[in-house]
Amino acid sequence: MRFYTFFIACGLWLMAVLCASAQSSLTGQIFDAQTKEPIIGATLRVPETNTGAITDDKGAFSITTSARQLIVTSVGYSDKRVDVTAEPLRIALTPAEQNLQTIVVTASREAQLRTEAPVAISRLSPTLINDTKPTNVYEIINKTPGVYMANYNNEQHGMGIRQPFGTNAYFLYLEDGLPIRPMGVFNHNALIELNIFAVSSVEVVKGPASSLYGPEAVGGAINFITQRPTAVPTARIGVQADNYGYKRVQFGGGGFITSKFGVYIGGFVAKQRNGWQAFSDYDKLSLNARAEYLFTARTRLIGTVSQNTYDSQTGGSVDSVAYYSRVYSSTTNFTYRKVESTRARLTLEHDWNGQAQTFVTAFYRNNTIGQNPNYGIRWKSGAETATGEINDNSFHSVGVVAQHSQRFGPLNARWLTGFTYDNSPNTYSAYQIDLAAQLRPDRKSVEKYTIVQERPDLLLAQYNASIHNLGTYTQLDFEPLPRLRASLGLRYDRMAFDYQNFLDNSSGSKAYSRLTPKVGLTYDLGHDRGVYANFSQGFSPPGLTAIFRKNPAALPGESPFYYALQPAQFDNFELGGWASLLNRKVYLDWAVYQMNGRNELLSIRQPDNSTDYRSAGQTLHRGVEYSLTYKPSAAWFLRFGGTNATHRFIDFSLSTKESDVLKNVNGYDMPQAPRWIANTEVTYKPQQFARGLRLSLEWQRLSPYFQNQINTVEYADRGAFGARGISVLNLRAGYSFKNGIELFSNVLNLTNELYAYQATRGNNPLDRTTFTPAAPRLVVSGIQYNFSGK
Repeated sequence: MRFYTFFIACGLWLMAVLCASAQSSLTGQIFDAQTKEPIIGATLRVPETNTGAITDDKGAFSITTSARQLIVTSVGYSDKRVDVTAEPLRIALTPAEQNLQTIVVTASREAQLRTEAPVAISRLSPTLINDTKPTNVYEIINKTPGVYMANYNNEQHGMGIRQPFGTNAYFLYLEDGLPIRPMGVFNHNALIELNIFAVSSVEVVKGPASSLYGPEAVGGAINFITQRPTAVPTARIGVQADNYGYKRVQFGGGGFITSKFGVYIGGFVAKQRNGWQAFSDYDKLSLNARAEYLFTARTRLIGTVSQNTYDSQTGGSVDSVAYYSRVYSSTTNFTYRKVESTRARLTLEHDWNGQAQTFVTAFYRNNTIGQNPNYGIRWKSGAETATGEINDNSFHSVGVVAQHSQRFGPLNARWLTGFTYDNSPNTYSAYQIDLAAQLRPDRKSVEKYTIVQERPDLLLAQYNASIHNLGTYTQLDFEPLPRLRASLGLRYDRMAFDYQNFLDNSSGSKAYSRLTPKVGLTYDLGHDRGVYANFSQGFSPPGLTAIFRKNPAALPGESPFYYALQPAQFDNFELGGWASLLNRKVYLDWAVYQMNGRNELLSIRQPDNSTDYRSAGQTLHRGVEYSLTYKPSAAWFLRFGGTNATHRFIDFSLSTKESDVLKNVNGYDMPQAPRWIANTEVTYKPQQFARGLRLSLEWQRLSPYFQNQINTVEYADRGAFGARGISVLNLRAGYSFKNGIELFSNVLNLTNELYAYQATRGNNPLDRTTFTPAAPRLVVSGIQYNFSGK
């Protein structure tokens, strides 16, 4: 009996040894097939078993198995079954373009499912950005439902997110989660200071995002996420040019140099000469570098540096005579804009135990804008003289952002808390220039301005301000019931500054502060369907350039400056949802919102084109946003997104002067506020013949809108298909060869429509419309070489 027991034991031991020897330790890396960035948290699973592994911050994994195949899954990517080989595996996952279950970071400053965030948030994927081959940022931003980025040419722009499009300071621009500019020094052209070729993806939060990101995120926040070091060595270099003198050389590359250290560097050099619009030459140099060092599997150090240099002539807008004659002339040959910007940050991240994470970021900004702007020209109808200005606005910042997140088992809770602080000294100076105005024969508009003399002795504004911005926030997410997730957020902000105003030799301090809450609910209906609701508040202090500008309409006894401007405040109510249909071939996303504004800071154009600022009264912003994606097959993809909205003055005073007939615009539509904005695109990528070909047709649509605040004139010209407003077709094509060479061509304004990016008019009866003309048919072509190592 003992012999048989011994024999069986030996047999079992021998079988165990043989099974163990048949298994092997398998290692490898999983990365995005488009960007080659490592995919964190991807899951490998042995079919029909519970054996698996999860990738780390480098996308690396290790698993012991004797299986011949593995199933690889990750949120936002198509599942993949791979064969096991003896060599380390390099697995590229393809993004699922139409999948709503994607990972976003902007809603909470850390990775989470988009469907767990009770806000309207859209993600522009690396695939979409790469297929678009954008020359300018607006080409991708305008694909976001509910968003319109107005192109003012040469990368100058305005923005509209749950607001009329224009230049108001109600949008926050972020780079890797950090504001590009400090609070109080907003510039609607801030995205000039961005390197589009280093952007991996873009996330757009619509509605007040103040609970995490602070003031100025009222209409929304746009987060540009830069390219990480790639899992495998990569490089790309290319050139592009258009039929009107634009040329660009672009490059990028990187990877992990060692098992712990990785870098990525990308940038471009662009030049515009003798373009379709007179006096529109410009040069731009953009560089971005990002490095990551992994101390351990739980501790990471990330550093980024961004440098942008921009020097542009600014042809400006044209009057109706030139516009409708398609004479894209300029009334000036002396206006310009010059920008120098540097940003750097160093972030230390640490995962404590899988349930807690902390990061601390130190950052630095240095920025200068010098300009002789078109908007500074003051001219009264019929006059043969005018004035302009030359100004310089500079700041530098040092600051810190810190956040800790903690997960709890009960109620599947997660708690976020953090603070941000920056010190940003700001200097500004503006002085007058005297101009001569050459009038058209009817003497109702100007054909040409010329400089008579510069007047540095006549200061329009000059101040120094030391800005101190402080913000603290906390947010708790939990599940009070199965499938129901709640989010409670609260933030306190204080913008304070000590100033010297050299125009009246005064000095002092001023501060704006506000506590802003957010409450949200998300309910998972199952089968990739759900709904959410939220309430959030936002506020936006007035910018310093408005506060220290002389008030041309000041009454006796009033301050000659805008010291009395109040912060704008907004209450946002929102209901939305998502749904997957037809076996995940169709995805729907929608949101209904109402945002009530108080003390909204608006500008009123005076008869001499000067601006009077008002922060009084009430406004209403109400609309519905929607998007649909349909992928019937691997070859075809349809994307449609839009918004129907109303932006209205509820109680707003234009004037307090007894002599003015029209004193308020209560019940009027706000200018530059189309009732309907839509963007549609159909993409075809054949899977059999001509594999590597890409074709897409895009339609951009804006309905008519009022040009002025008293609603007397609409912009309602007819575009493609006879539609009133803006209706433009864009055609994009590309072909990728197996050797890494890629050819592409974008035809913007395919049907050569005459349309304007913006048409605006003052409220005075003698005012005339000024148009910011769009380019005629523009053909952008390029070639790029893409290298990917092993």
